[in-house]
Amino acid sequence: MLCAISGETPQVPVASRKSGNVFEKRLVEAYIAENGRDPVTDEELSTDDLVELKTSRIVRPRPPTLTSIPSLLSVFQNEWDALALESYTLRQQLTQTRQELSTALYQHDAAVRVIARLSRERDEAREALSGISVHRGSATNGDAMQLDSPGLSSELIANVEATQGRLSKTRRKRPVPADWITADGLNTFAPKETSDTPCTNARSLAVNASCDALLLGGSDGKVGVYSVSEKAITEELNAGSAQVTDTIWIGTKAVASTSTGNVIIFESGREIASFSGHAGEATAIASHPSGDILASVGVDKSYIFYDLTSNTVATQVLTDSALTVAGFHPDGHLFAAGGVDGQIKLFDVKTGANAANFESTGPIEAISFSENGTWLASAAKGSTSVSVWDLRKAAVIHTIDIASPILAVQWEYTGQFLAIAGPSGLVVQHYSKSTKEWSEPLKNAVPSLALGWGLNASSIYCLDAEGLITTLTPQ
Repeated sequence: MLCAISGETPQVPVASRKSGNVFEKRLVEAYIAENGRDPVTDEELSTDDLVELKTSRIVRPRPPTLTSIPSLLSVFQNEWDALALESYTLRQQLTQTRQELSTALYQHDAAVRVIARLSRERDEAREALSGISVHRGSATNGDAMQLDSPGLSSELIANVEATQGRLSKTRRKRPVPADWITADGLNTFAPKETSDTPCTNARSLAVNASCDALLLGGSDGKVGVYSVSEKAITEELNAGSAQVTDTIWIGTKAVASTSTGNVIIFESGREIASFSGHAGEATAIASHPSGDILASVGVDKSYIFYDLTSNTVATQVLTDSALTVAGFHPDGHLFAAGGVDGQIKLFDVKTGANAANFESTGPIEAISFSENGTWLASAAKGSTSVSVWDLRKAAVIHTIDIASPILAVQWEYTGQFLAIAGPSGLVVQHYSKSTKEWSEPLKNAVPSLALGWGLNASSIYCLDAEGLITTLTPQ
C-alpha cells in the first residue's frame, strides 16, 4: 500500500470512507485540518471518516536528542512529509489553474468573435446612418434633426392634400390643348439647330415653365442658364467646386444638387438658400406639384423634403438603399425614388411610409410619372428597354426596347408621348387612347444624355456629351 499523498508506504495507514484511498495518517490529518476535504476527490472529509488499517509495524524508538542519527532521521522525515504535502497541494493548484486558464482562453476567443461581429454591425449601422449629421431649419441656423422624423408639418400636409384634391378631380377630364403636337407632327421632327457654346461636361437639363430657358449642370460646379431665344448661355450660377448632379426649375427659382451633398436654390441670379443634409452625393432632386416642397435623394440612403415657404428642412427619411433618381406623382401624394438595389420605392408624401416597391433589373437610371396619374416609366442602368408600370396593378404593362443604352425618359404634359434618350439617339413613343396601341412616331440619331420637352411639345431639347444643346422641331 502506498500513501495517495506522499506515494510512500505509510507508517500508520488509514483509509477514507468516502474515496477509499489510503493515506499516511499524519499527512491526511494535517490536510483535513487545513482544508477539511479529501485530498483526492475534494469531498468534505473529517477525521471521523478515516478508518485505521491494521498492519504489522515496527515501533521506532524515540530518539533522546537531535544529536543522534535516529533523531536527525525523524526530523528529516517530518520535513519530507511537509514537502510531500506541499508538493501535492501545488500539483492540485496547478491542475486547477490549468483548467481555469483553458476556460479563460475559450471565453477570450468567444469574446473576440463577438467583438468582431459587433464591430461589423456597428460599421454597417454607421454606413446606413451616415446621414445622421443633418441640419434642420434655414441654411444658416444649424439646428439638428434626426433621421426618420415623424413627417411633414400640419401646414405642409394640408398643402399636399389640397393639391391632390385639386389636381386629381380634373386630371381625367382635362382635354388635350388644341395647339398640342400630334403623332403626325412628331414624324417630321428633325434637328433644327445646335448651340454654339457648350456647358462644360453638363450632365443635367431642365426646362422652365415658359419653355424659354434651360438649366444645365456642369462638372465644375457651374449651373448655366441657356436662353432658347438667344441660343446661348446667358447666365452662370455658382454651385461651388463640386460636380452638379441634377438641376430643376421651381417657378422662377433654379435648384441644383451636387456631388458633395449640397442642394442650392437660386433666384434672380443669386443664392437664396443652401442645404447640406446628405452625407455624400445628392444624386437627384424633384419638385412637388404645389411648388412649395423640394425633394432630394442621395447615396446616404435617405430622401429629404424641404419647405420652400420658409427655406427649411421639413423631414428626412432613411431607406434601405442608396438612391439615384426621384420624382413626385402628378397629384403630389406619392414620391418615387429609384435605388441601386433595382427597386423603385414609392412613399406616402405626408407620412413617409413605404407604399410600394417595384422591382427592376438593375440600379435605376431614370423614372418619369405620366400625367395620366396611373403610369410610371423607368429604365435600369445599362438597360436598352423602358418599363411602363401601372400603379394600380403594380405591374409592367408595356416594355419599349430601343436597342441602345438609356439615360433619360420623360413624359410630356398630356401623357401621350414618352421621350427616351441615350448616347445612340432619341426615340419618342406614342400611346393612342382611342386604339390603346403604341407606335413610334420619332426616332433620331441625335446623341442625348438628358432631354426636355418644349412649349406645346412642339420641340425637344437634347443635351449631348459635349454640353451642346440640339433642338428638334417639325420640318
